[in-house]
Amino acid sequence: MIELSLVGIGSGNPEHLTLEAIRVLEEADLILLPRKGDEKTELADLRRDIVADILKTKPKVVEFDYPVRDAKTPKYLDGVNTWHDALAEIWTGLIEEHGSSSAKVALMVWGDPSLYDSTLRIAERVATKGISLNTRVVPGITSLQMLTAAHAIPLNTLGAPVQITTGRQLRDHGWPEGVDTLAVMLDGECSFQHVLDVPATIYWGGYVGMPQEILRAGSLAGICEEIIDTRAKARADNGWIMDIYLLRRTA
Repeated sequence: MIELSLVGIGSGNPEHLTLEAIRVLEEADLILLPRKGDEKTELADLRRDIVADILKTKPKVVEFDYPVRDAKTPKYLDGVNTWHDALAEIWTGLIEEHGSSSAKVALMVWGDPSLYDSTLRIAERVATKGISLNTRVVPGITSLQMLTAAHAIPLNTLGAPVQITTGRQLRDHGWPEGVDTLAVMLDGECSFQHVLDVPATIYWGGYVGMPQEILRAGSLAGICEEIIDTRAKARADNGWIMDIYLLRRTA
């Protein structure tokens, strides 16, 4: 049986690797290393640096290119599922080509595999393709943890719930009823500008955990345009951006 370890590597700082993550990567027979296009070479480079500089042993590393998701598919989830199927085919082919029937295979996952990441769903698809597979998760520090730490704020207010959502949900459905704190991920369109009628504080971060980390905090209505401009400039300067933010209702 193949052991597939999905290893959370945190949000851009190699010092946030756990001892368990390092051990599992060092024990791997094969590490699959994704590349996501020229605009995100820093992400692939971080994974390469972990193997080269942190691991005492040097497992076999096989790099692969991510297929491009068709953003024009009428139904968003249909496009995502097709994309996941394509990735599962790639993983299956690489495992069969480069690993034995009892290989320990590892993938380094940005943040943590459980929080808005698709690797667990892709692993489920691989398990249906005739490979005897046991999947394990090694948790990592998430971008949400990095955001709250960088701003030195608690995630929740006293006794109150928190909702983790996406930019798409915020744009399409507005601020959810009964929730004072929203953690918003996967937002490439600055969807907070659609809820300016809600009195709120925003805690925004780009590249959290990385050397080029950018932070902004303040009244949502007051710094909305500043964040939009800062984000656009950072994306232009770096060729890509990963960001996250927390919205909290104010009295």
